Amino acid sequence: MKNSTILLILLFSSLALAKVDLKQVDQFIQTTAAEKDLDPQWIRSIISQANHQQSIIDAMNRPAEKTLKWFEYRKIFITDKRTQEGVDFWDKHEPVLNEVSASTGVPTEVVVAIIGVETFYGRIMGSYKVLDALYTLAFDYPKRSKFFTSELKHFLALAQESHIDPLSAKGSYAGAMGFGQFMPSSYRAYAVDYEADNKIDLLNNPQDAIASVANYLKAHKWQTGGEVLKIIKKPSASMKFNQLKPHLTDQQTQAEYTVLELDLENGEKEYWQGFQNFYVISRYNHSHMYVSAVYELSQAIKALRAERSKQ
Repeated sequence: MKNSTILLILLFSSLALAKVDLKQVDQFIQTTAAEKDLDPQWIRSIISQANHQQSIIDAMNRPAEKTLKWFEYRKIFITDKRTQEGVDFWDKHEPVLNEVSASTGVPTEVVVAIIGVETFYGRIMGSYKVLDALYTLAFDYPKRSKFFTSELKHFLALAQESHIDPLSAKGSYAGAMGFGQFMPSSYRAYAVDYEADNKIDLLNNPQDAIASVANYLKAHKWQTGGEVLKIIKKPSASMKFNQLKPHLTDQQTQAEYTVLELDLENGEKEYWQGFQNFYVISRYNHSHMYVSAVYELSQAIKALRAERSKQ
C-alpha cells in the first residue's frame, strides 16, 4: 500500500506540469494493462517518470514536409555527403542487403536511401526519450491523441517483449526509433530478427534494421521490378497534384499513377508520375516530398556506386 501511494504521488507530480486529465491517464493505465496483458503497477511506475515536453508539441506543429518547398526540402537530404556515405553503408552491409533484396524484391538502393533519409545511416536517431515523446503527444496533443495513445500502448508492450528499457530508449520527437525510425506499432508488426538470435534490435543492429525496412515495404505490397517515379512534361489537363495514392490510369500501359508538382529554386516547377511503389514508400512517411527525396537519393547512391566500381 505504501509503495502504491508513493507511485501515485510521483505520477501526479509529473503530470501536474502537463495539460492532461489525470483521470484519462489512470484510465489509460487500466486499459493498457488489460489490452496488452501488462502489470498495471509496472505501467504506473513507468508513466510516473515520463516528462511532458513542450518542444515536442512545437516540433509536431512545424514538420519540414509542411513548411518547406521541394527545393528547400531536397537540399537537406540530397547532398554529396549523404550520397557518399550511402555507398559506404551499402559496401559495409552488402551481403545482408543482397540477401534481403533477393528475398523481398525491394531494391537495395531504396532500403539504403530510406535509412539515409531517416537517420543518416544510424548517425542521427533522435535525442528525445521515446517515453516522453509518446506521453506528451498522447495526453497533450488532442488532434492526434488517439494515434499516439495507441503508440504509447505499443511502446510499453514492446519494452516487455524486446527487453527495451522504456526509460532510456531514445528516438524522434514523434517517438520513432532506430536506424529506420519505426514507430512502436510498426516495430512490433514488421521488425525482423535477421540473425535469428531471438532478439530484434532496430536501435543498435543495422542488419535487423535493413531486413525490417525491406519487410515493411514488402508487407505494404511493393511491386518487384515496378517503377517508383518518372519525370514527365507538364500535364495539359487540370488535375489534383501531389496525391499519394495512384488514381489515374495510363491508357497505353494501364498502370495506375498519381502526378507530382514540385517547386524548383528558379520559380519553375517539374512534374513526375508516381506509381504503386511510390505509394508504398509513402506508407513510411505520408509526404510526397519524403518519397521524392528517398527516390532521388536512392538513384544518386546507385549511380555513384556504379561509378566507383568502374574505377
